Amino acid sequence: MAPTLLWIGLGNMGRGMSRNIVEKGELSSPLLLYNRSAEKAADVAAKLPVGRTEVVTSLEKAVPKADIIFTCVANDDAVRELFKVMLRVNASGKLFIDCSTIHPDTTGSIAKDVADAGAEFVAAPVFGAPAMADAGQLIGVLAGPRASVEKAKPWFNGVMARAEIDLSDQPYSKATTLKLLGNTFVFNMVEQLAEAHVVAEKSGLGTDVLHQFISHLFPGPYTAYSTRMLTGDYHKRKEPLFAVDLARKDARHARNLAQSAGAEIKTLEIADAHLVKVKQHCGEVGDIAGIYGAVRAEAGLKFENDA
Repeated sequence: MAPTLLWIGLGNMGRGMSRNIVEKGELSSPLLLYNRSAEKAADVAAKLPVGRTEVVTSLEKAVPKADIIFTCVANDDAVRELFKVMLRVNASGKLFIDCSTIHPDTTGSIAKDVADAGAEFVAAPVFGAPAMADAGQLIGVLAGPRASVEKAKPWFNGVMARAEIDLSDQPYSKATTLKLLGNTFVFNMVEQLAEAHVVAEKSGLGTDVLHQFISHLFPGPYTAYSTRMLTGDYHKRKEPLFAVDLARKDARHARNLAQSAGAEIKTLEIADAHLVKVKQHCGEVGDIAGIYGAVRAEAGLKFENDA
């Protein structure tokens, strides 16, 4: 009989990931949905087939019902608080799969707490934007004991993900280390695009010409972010795709990793300085793509690119 699953965290990524579990996963019982805002959980459930989900409002009551518990929340503090609550109940024999982007030290600490409670743990951060989560095209990074990773895999490749990086029998922290280093590529990509588009505009080359070059040579994320910048999506959103506070958290963690290893990631300093300006201009709804607005403002242009 298929296990009962509990999904915790219904932000931009969690909504798409949980939907794909419902639509593509082999479930014999409704997917239990929990979110700090019960209204958001109810909204997600309403958009899925009737009877395939069940909204739960108490973790203490939901965890005993589940065999596998997924968590995908915003930051280290949220993860710590969740596991503090969940491990108060009898968690023996359950499998916890954490897809959050957190510091590797936090991952290791949580994994130890789970093991001490007689349960299994897999660190499983994912690469991809919310649109990729919606399409089931994420890349999962799975670390933990091989037997636990094998239990987690059926919910990734072909369900929530298009590929996996298997770190079986390696330290849990390797998964979140790779995730943080991978995100530095995103920061640098957005910074490069922002600077190039501003120069293209001010030099008279034109952003449309540069976008054509980008779309031909760098299809995929580069083109998607370039489009978000030129269409003004970076400042028009009511809900960010990659919130500025989360981006700065990831940048801090990545710099900390580098320093602990006796190295540096100097490019992060430029992107993070611009993220500070995004936060000042947009507040909590600021998006990482807003770096474009910050670079524009530094060059004497308006933050927003509307006429």
